[in-house]
Amino acid sequence: MFKKIIVCLVIILTIGTIVYFNYEKEELEIRQGEIQTGDSNQNKEVVIPDETINIAVIGDIMCHNTQFQDAYNKGTDSYDFSYVFEDVKEYLSEPDLTIGNLETTFAGKSVGYSGYPTFNTPEVLAENLKNYGIDVLSTVNNHCMDKGIKGLQSTIDELDKLGIKHTGTFKTEEDANKILTVDVNGIKIAIIAYTYGTNGITVPSSYSYSVNLIDKDKIAKDIEKAKQEDIDVLIAIMHWGIEYQTQPNNEQKELADFLFENGVDIILGGHPHVLQTMEKRDIELVDGTHKDGFIVYSLGNFVSGQVKTYTKQSVILNIGLTKHNGESEKKITIDDVSYTPVYMHDSKGTPRYKLLDIRKNMKLYEDGETSISKTLYNTLVSEVEHIYSIMGDEIHKDQ
Repeated sequence: MFKKIIVCLVIILTIGTIVYFNYEKEELEIRQGEIQTGDSNQNKEVVIPDETINIAVIGDIMCHNTQFQDAYNKGTDSYDFSYVFEDVKEYLSEPDLTIGNLETTFAGKSVGYSGYPTFNTPEVLAENLKNYGIDVLSTVNNHCMDKGIKGLQSTIDELDKLGIKHTGTFKTEEDANKILTVDVNGIKIAIIAYTYGTNGITVPSSYSYSVNLIDKDKIAKDIEKAKQEDIDVLIAIMHWGIEYQTQPNNEQKELADFLFENGVDIILGGHPHVLQTMEKRDIELVDGTHKDGFIVYSLGNFVSGQVKTYTKQSVILNIGLTKHNGESEKKITIDDVSYTPVYMHDSKGTPRYKLLDIRKNMKLYEDGETSISKTLYNTLVSEVEHIYSIMGDEIHKDQ
């Protein structure tokens, strides 16, 4: 019996040895074939696919007295602005990156909540914005110093607590010397932001670094600093222009040229509280090469309690970018720019304010599927016609 076991083991080891050496021989032949044909993985060129992302941009986020009074719940002694954004939530949360301009402060309840002319808003607004998909906020504008340097700093603290990225105002000089960068699906984006002023409220000299004012020397240095971060895209958020003017002035145009010439790819404007035109540009660089550029001079108000003509209308802008990894310089193109017209409806009821997707609500009314009044429908028709006249046609890569 023992001899039979020994014989079986010998046979098994023999067969195993033959199979192993045949396997090794086949592998060697395959490798030799790859070397001869140049078909090995080492010799294959790795092709990284192009990467396309969608950036959403919204206008000025304001909070007048009537807005935070509307958001107040007496029973719980608390605030909640979430209902305001319910009709447009998917446009904020679905893009790869959503950017806005925070034109108020979060200075705290102890300071006293207030609207115009010096804004201080219940902090829950920041939480609501975060929950609806806001990723980055510019905090620099003419109202950033409304509650002094402490209000500016507490605003930053609130955004940091929620994980909302921000730029334009800073707590420390070290932070002011950093460039905000975000990596969006492999596309590295730098964001810089500036304001024309602070409504005459002086920034203390010991905190001069806290507010990015529009200064060409400062901007040029920041642009060069951003380029050192090995970025793909540079976005500049500019608080500029004349309030309630639907066309950019010469200063805006001259600054836009300066920004593009120095390396900015996308310019996002605010402050006029009304929409101003957008355009895509073909920018010729110093070396004779060309690249895409895009500017919207003003996105108006996203949310506010203002009542002047055209201050209730805005758009949620969508910018489609592609990083062409197959090219030696990893070129970026701006392929698509589309927008969703929105309207800040004031029902005078409870709740009072709601941001409406204009086209969606018009269609619902036309299909008999909504309770909005004919008066509101006619208002939406008028508002969207004006939006189209200012913003113009959407931009697509096949055009």
